[in-house]
Amino acid sequence: MTFHISLGASIRKSVFFDATVADGAKSFTVYNHMYMPAHFGDPASEYEKLIHDVAMWDVAAQRQVEIAGPDAETLVRYLTTRDLGQVIPGVGRYVPLCNYEGSLINDPVLLPIEADRFWFSIADSDIELWSQAIAREKGLDVRISEPDASPLAIQGPKAFRLAEALFGSWTRDLRYFHFREAKLDGIPLLVARSGWSKQGGFELYLLDHTRGTELYAKVKEAGRPFGIGPGAPGDQERIESGLLSYGTDCRHLNHPANPFELGLGKLVGLDRADDFVGKRALRRILADGVKRRRTGFIVEGPAVTANQEAIPILSLGQEVGYISEMVWSTRLTQNIATGIIGNQVEDEASDLAIMFNGEVRSLTIAALPFI
Repeated sequence: MTFHISLGASIRKSVFFDATVADGAKSFTVYNHMYMPAHFGDPASEYEKLIHDVAMWDVAAQRQVEIAGPDAETLVRYLTTRDLGQVIPGVGRYVPLCNYEGSLINDPVLLPIEADRFWFSIADSDIELWSQAIAREKGLDVRISEPDASPLAIQGPKAFRLAEALFGSWTRDLRYFHFREAKLDGIPLLVARSGWSKQGGFELYLLDHTRGTELYAKVKEAGRPFGIGPGAPGDQERIESGLLSYGTDCRHLNHPANPFELGLGKLVGLDRADDFVGKRALRRILADGVKRRRTGFIVEGPAVTANQEAIPILSLGQEVGYISEMVWSTRLTQNIATGIIGNQVEDEASDLAIMFNGEVRSLTIAALPFI
């Protein structure tokens, strides 16, 4: 069954939107109240580009929340569970954010731009509004806004050669989550060693929204010798690589997940002297014992199409967890999935099953990442 969704003014277009349409985008999703390309007509070929060559993604919907002012660092530390230690401009960090009940509500990368100016590069939830509310409640002297910054990702094994061709050899020395300012023929950018894949690459944060089509064209042209192709963050590679998807993995109805369940316990600084959002709840969760864990699954049977919602996992007729997303892996030639299961279920359990498209599929627990 085919559906068509009209493009309306209530959802924002990316600064690269026109360029992606001209490049053949066939499907869009909505992420952070913005249109984001989902594929360009041949997802299998786009996956191969990511694995073997270099893929270019419009990920401007990975919006930035800027926190600036005298109390900016104070607020940033209060918002994340992670003990940041010394904060150094140009050195990014992966920083879980929780609500006061200890549930994960976003997992952005923190970009310290200056000593009193920070960006959260966010997943799909309204962190700008949440940050504004907490800053006002605490009486902090900060300004919270969305900066003029739009990421364009280049991902894949040849992304490193492409980055060197675009900017110079210094890109090879850029460490993961580190970033620096650069210009490409006068186009202002932040170049970050980051991206939502395990194939490696960079995110080019465009700092002038009027030059989106120009930047897209320059990267595309420079990437031709490396076999560049358009694409989008993909389900198959992210599940194979064990990457967490906040919107998919963490928000099952009535069962929000906490960092301990999601394998992020090392990023929860319960020994910190200072307070942070959710600290008391997370202490209580740990004291009571973590009840569930995120893991991978192998799903038996013919190749599946991706599920559109969480699927309950059954053991002897009782629900013991859920699959958040599953795909057919061409590299592994089997159905693989990620989800959350109760800790009472052993890794070797042989009685697990799901109901999918009217048929029972058996499944076994597998470690993440698959590859």
